[in-house]
Amino acid sequence: MDIVTGAIAKLIPKLGELLVGEYKLHKGVRKNIEDLLKELNTMNAALIKIGEVPPDQLDSQDKLWGDEVRELSYVIEDVVDKFLVRVHGIEPDDNTNGFKGLVKRTTKLLKKVVDKHGIAHAIKDIKKELHEVAARRDRNKFDGIASTPTEAIDPRLHALYIEAAELVGIYGKRDQALMSLLSLEGDDASTKKLKKVSIVGFGGLGKTTLARAVYEKIKGDFGCHAFVPVGQNPDIKKVFRDILIDLRKSNSDPSNSNSDLVILDATQLIDKLREFLENKRYLVIIDDIWDEKLWRYINLAFSINNNLGSRLITTTRDFDVSKSCCSSADDSIYHMKPLCTNDSRRLFYKRVFADASGCPSEFEQVSKDILKKCGGVPLAIITIASALASGQQVKPKHEWDILLQSLGSGVTKDNSLAEMRRILSFSYYNLPSHLKTCLLYLCIYPEDSTIGRDRLIWKWVAEGFVHHGDQGTSLFLVGLNYFNQLINRSMIQPIYDNAGQVYACRVHDMVLDFICNLSHEAKFVNLLDATGNSTSSQSNVRRLSLQNKNEDHQAKPLTNIMSMSRVRSITIFPPAVSIMPSLSMFEVLSVLDLSNCDLGQSSSLQLNLKGVVHLIHLRYLGLAGTQISELPTEIGNLQFLEVLDLGDNYELDELPSTLFKLRRLIYLNVYLFKVVPTPGVLQNLTCIEVLRGILVSLNIIAQELGNLARLRELSIRFKDGSLDLYEGFVNSLCNLHHIECLSIGWNSEKTSFELMDLLGERWVPPVHLREFVSRMPSQLSALRGWTKRDPSHLSNLSKLILSSVKEVQQEDVEIIGGLLSLRRLWIKSTHQTQRLLVIPTDGFRCMVEFYLNCGLAAQIMFEPGALPRAEEVTFSLGVRVAKEDGNCGFELGVQGNLLSLRRQVWVRMYCGGVRVGEAKKAEAAVRHALEAHPNHPRIYIDMCPRIAEGTHAAPNYSRSTPIPVIP
Repeated sequence: MDIVTGAIAKLIPKLGELLVGEYKLHKGVRKNIEDLLKELNTMNAALIKIGEVPPDQLDSQDKLWGDEVRELSYVIEDVVDKFLVRVHGIEPDDNTNGFKGLVKRTTKLLKKVVDKHGIAHAIKDIKKELHEVAARRDRNKFDGIASTPTEAIDPRLHALYIEAAELVGIYGKRDQALMSLLSLEGDDASTKKLKKVSIVGFGGLGKTTLARAVYEKIKGDFGCHAFVPVGQNPDIKKVFRDILIDLRKSNSDPSNSNSDLVILDATQLIDKLREFLENKRYLVIIDDIWDEKLWRYINLAFSINNNLGSRLITTTRDFDVSKSCCSSADDSIYHMKPLCTNDSRRLFYKRVFADASGCPSEFEQVSKDILKKCGGVPLAIITIASALASGQQVKPKHEWDILLQSLGSGVTKDNSLAEMRRILSFSYYNLPSHLKTCLLYLCIYPEDSTIGRDRLIWKWVAEGFVHHGDQGTSLFLVGLNYFNQLINRSMIQPIYDNAGQVYACRVHDMVLDFICNLSHEAKFVNLLDATGNSTSSQSNVRRLSLQNKNEDHQAKPLTNIMSMSRVRSITIFPPAVSIMPSLSMFEVLSVLDLSNCDLGQSSSLQLNLKGVVHLIHLRYLGLAGTQISELPTEIGNLQFLEVLDLGDNYELDELPSTLFKLRRLIYLNVYLFKVVPTPGVLQNLTCIEVLRGILVSLNIIAQELGNLARLRELSIRFKDGSLDLYEGFVNSLCNLHHIECLSIGWNSEKTSFELMDLLGERWVPPVHLREFVSRMPSQLSALRGWTKRDPSHLSNLSKLILSSVKEVQQEDVEIIGGLLSLRRLWIKSTHQTQRLLVIPTDGFRCMVEFYLNCGLAAQIMFEPGALPRAEEVTFSLGVRVAKEDGNCGFELGVQGNLLSLRRQVWVRMYCGGVRVGEAKKAEAAVRHALEAHPNHPRIYIDMCPRIAEGTHAAPNYSRSTPIPVIP
């Protein structure tokens, strides 16, 4: 679906449903619907082709026709949806909760649906209007386009973004220049002063990439640190709050809540920030500052100098702003310059040909010419290269020539904005129509947002942007394919977790500006803030994004939008919930996302959720982090609801049983496993794919899980452990053939290994299992059984977490090390373990995040070449065991090994049964080995005494560091 096609792509299957469903339509009505369906199919093909043409190249008559058909398609969709709601018998009561006269407020066309046979008249009128529109244009002159094949994220991209970070300045000459400006080395008075450095350069050069790379490299040298984006039109109070929150988090502040910051004004936040920083060595990066006055206000918080060697880095596009940021003689400005020819070529070739020196001769000249147009701007280079290598297949040379001709004069400092838009325009119009729509949808998010992957895809699904590929394919998996394609084409930037897997994305501010302009022109999304400002027309509103960018501005409720009754989608970003219109104004709303808006009992902005239950067209309801304490019983009325996100609601103790009447529900996420279903309700969720947060207390509930045949993700806990309960669950699990992620836990204090025994004996993990998490007592014998029975069934396992393992043997280490896709491992042993565990050279080839804690019972050693890709390593050392087994020098194989280790290494040293002096000697030896590592990772060593009777145990000799938590 493209923005030009409006609702047609969604309408076609809905009209098909009318024809095949048991709606007892009159023969003449069916004929009219069939004719309408044919007409819409033809128009859809033509509109898709129109959507491929940039606006400045589009015939004005075609554009006018496309606009008319798009608007009419929305009317048709409303007619069909209202009819479907009526025939399903869930029309709202016109006399309650503000819905009185609901149908009377609709347009003249929609009034016809009120009549029992009104669908016939409505379809007849629609056909007439379509013919009138079509008469003004030759509607059949365009052909459709082929669909795009499924693809995964290009595995080269992670390395490519690291490469881009290196090229824009974190290694080599630029690294040396910037580091010299920061003056981190030395012990003289100048290095102890607060020093400010401003990175300045035009858009797309990589200022943020460079700043973040520097931040990650040096933040471990400071007591606390923060990285905060600002952007255009920022809220100054939010900026100060974000700085404080980041600083507190990095400083392991004992306060686990930042609620005290919400009520403070800007002056109080400055005072709070100055007080916090008074005796600390800090690193703060303020990214993307646009305004000198704003900087002067921010700078008030950093106007003290405690002579501890703190550093403040800013980035900006404006040279005058950079001068304002560096007003002192000790401050420095770092001018970003475009990449040199060799670095540009290296980055371009690596993306297109997967080999920096592998350019075929036929592409050499056109590559040089394209790179000249890109002007050494990394954003331009990566975007163009991704378009030429879309789908990991290099496009034919004639398409390169066409691209070259379209690029204009090339990117320079003076015309960077216009030429970057031209480059982005080429990449955008090179997308299939469905990807255009999904990309434009991202304009609902504020600048610098971290956009969660899964939540975004589920919203695409609810909006109707995602369509079935193969019969029976999960819509989420199709949407995941869309997401991956946008990353591969570099239209969105991936955000990786600690294991190197994509969990979110962000949109470059130049891309965001580009798609906001396109959305404005197509009336695709209305962006509104508390001031009443909007980036689109307030007529014919279909999607709303409410963003209160300035909390100090008095909010104005949105009562002046004329077409509120036709709004299909609302996304609200806190604190813009204060300008939320009454829910009774929305008649066909299908997406409502209130995530992280404060709707709790203590909030003065509490939203009455009773109004939500009358939104009978709703398909997506996002209430995560809203601090609600209950859901209304009438939630069961939302019979079209597909996604219900209730995560991070601490006060929500139970769900109404009516929730389980929602037979179309695909996704249900509940916080803290407080929901205890009653017998007979789970089996209603026949469409469910993701079920998180259910507490299983009865065998019959465990058995009902086996009826949820489409489940891909299941996260449950058992209230009490019993053999019958476990047997019922394992039998159900054997019926769930699509499981990709399984997380099990329990609320019992009684130790029991029965569930893992049963899983090992009776369950064969499906080959597509990606994550297995057990927060129950576990035995690795189950894992041994799975691998010996058929190792291929764990070939895609990337995450394995076992929080309470009975014992770990060398055989287990080798079995786990042989899992070819495993990237994240977290194992803690609570019982006797083999005294020496060796991490072998030939195992754990993909491991990125490694955690193995065997307590005081063992020492863990690393062979040369072990964990070749591990960036973060946590392991334990039993000091007494090492000493008794002759390792008095406490050599663990870390020094000179673990060559990818760059983030952190964490050693849990168990000193029970040894003297204080021996414990200190062991700590010094381990620290010396770790400090010699060439990548200089952050080092954490925790001393864990176990006092045994008759021994001299070490005192509580530990570093003040947080304890690692289960991911």
